[in-house]
Amino acid sequence: MSRPATALIERKPWGNSVLIALLIVLACGLLALHAGEWEWRDPGAARWLLAFAVLAAWVGFTAWLGWYRRRATGARTLSMSLAGTPPGEAVLVVFASQTGTAEQLARQTAQSLQWAGMAVSLRELGALDNEALMQAKRVLFVVSTTGEGDAPDHAAPFVTRSMRAPIPLGQLHYGLLALGDRDYDDFCGFGRQLQHWLERSGAHALFDSVEVDNGDPAALRHWQHHLSLLSGATELPDWERPDYQRWQLIERRLLNPESLGGPCFHLAFRSIDGAATWQAGDLVEMGPRHAPDEVARWLATPPYDGEVRVEHEGRSASLREWLAESHLPSFDDVCGRTAAEVVRDLQALPHREYSIASLPSDGSLHLLVRRMARADGRTGLGSGWLTKHAELGAEVALRIRSNPGFHAPRDGRPLVLIGNGTGVAGLRALLKARLDADHARNWLLFGERQATRDFYHREEIEQWLRDGHLARLDLAWSRDEATPAYVQDRLRAAADELKQWVSEGAAIYVCGSLAGMAPAVDAVLREALGDVELERLREDGRYRRDVY
Repeated sequence: MSRPATALIERKPWGNSVLIALLIVLACGLLALHAGEWEWRDPGAARWLLAFAVLAAWVGFTAWLGWYRRRATGARTLSMSLAGTPPGEAVLVVFASQTGTAEQLARQTAQSLQWAGMAVSLRELGALDNEALMQAKRVLFVVSTTGEGDAPDHAAPFVTRSMRAPIPLGQLHYGLLALGDRDYDDFCGFGRQLQHWLERSGAHALFDSVEVDNGDPAALRHWQHHLSLLSGATELPDWERPDYQRWQLIERRLLNPESLGGPCFHLAFRSIDGAATWQAGDLVEMGPRHAPDEVARWLATPPYDGEVRVEHEGRSASLREWLAESHLPSFDDVCGRTAAEVVRDLQALPHREYSIASLPSDGSLHLLVRRMARADGRTGLGSGWLTKHAELGAEVALRIRSNPGFHAPRDGRPLVLIGNGTGVAGLRALLKARLDADHARNWLLFGERQATRDFYHREEIEQWLRDGHLARLDLAWSRDEATPAYVQDRLRAAADELKQWVSEGAAIYVCGSLAGMAPAVDAVLREALGDVELERLREDGRYRRDVY
């Protein structure tokens, strides 16, 4: 059952309690005024008629209000869509809400996509019919769970009408944000039921579902991360600013000089605020910064003194620091304003997410980051800050985010690890955790462009193989002329051994590119194991993915 954790609901449960208490106090006061006046008197026909008229008006008003809200919900497709967009081309945002939280998050989702210039339609799940769903190409579902795994009340018509059996949805690509509470046994129960039905209907996931425990802000930021990738707008504003901690960049090393792909860097950080803990599979959220020369150019134009101190929201920093971590406003918007007024209206840069490639026992937090380039040739906002603009010793804003859906198995079962590119970062942390636990049945399948340039952490991985910590290592190089291959090709060639490992209880973890690698690997797994078996592995927690 979803419970509010932030100011996303019109009235919180304690508000209802206060209202009831006030009504009780009012009733007691009225009773005291009429003490001793219990003798019955007929109020007369006129007063009876007036009372009935008021009651009828109230009943009529509440009935109209309910009808209007249902009608408004059904009409949201028109109110949220961009004019002139064919219905099938707009991204359909569908919500199923019991208390209002899912609806509010769906509205924020729609607004974020519209901010990125996408056409959007917003609908309640209960008002959605099969025909509309079979015409849609992309749908984002935001659903809560009530009771013990039940659908919200307003979603009941859709469950009864549509979810009794699969329908043909092979054209549909979907994303799912499921709200729940881990205090209940059937956590995100309805969200998982919906996902299972969509899979049986042939729909394709845009990305792995995001499950939110009690309004967890980190999980909601992960959803926003997917919205950013879906829309192509890398600077979508965060709904809520992460509570970053201070870390120091202590190492930066280029791992693939002269690569045909973008340069990839090994980065290491040390916590400034004391000891930090995390598990293999966890992520970091990073607060990016503009390049110093970009901020300097902005300061020189109005002009402003970048060193003036400004206090805002309980923090004091120079104007230069405030600008470095915020969207730079247009000069027309700040003309004639003081530095304090400029800072007051700044919007923080959106966070970036990266897989952690180390364990706390390594003494530092490791990342593997590829430097990206924007359309105008400038380096990517997050990757440029980490791999180029931040100096060694610089303070970096990071926040560790638990990712329990990608934590290593607790037992010694065999583990198949599949990834490409910088996805090897998350797999490296998982392998380190397995080594620490003395679990050696590990099989790594890794793909990149060229063996001579793009084999990240090569010495370490080959040493694990020699020492028996890796039972098998399969490598795929897509740009090597001798034997060009992708990681899914290596997996297909080893299908018989994969079946054997799975029969022995193996879990399969995939980390890396959502476009290309992840769906191709999923297709090979289905070829080798069958749809039913792969879904059973997913339900048992033996098929897990961290793809981006």
